[in-house]
Amino acid sequence: MSIGVSILLIAVGAILKWAVTGHVSWINIQTAGTVLFVVGLAGLLISVVYTFWWAHRETAAQDATHQYRRPPPPQ
Repeated sequence: MSIGVSILLIAVGAILKWAVTGHVSWINIQTAGTVLFVVGLAGLLISVVYTFWWAHRETAAQDATHQYRRPPPPQ
């Protein structure tokens, strides 16, 4: 789940939780909004952690194994 999808789920969940006042007999709209909001928050947290922490660790590990060599002196 990407950051954009997570933000979309948070927005839709917040709208269903706090802005919709209608009632449907087969589903509780406020509960569905809460579920979408929580799933969006969890997805956002996982996306941000992956983007800024795990991806940086992989790059740092690759840089540590690469050896830089000086060019030979001019002749």
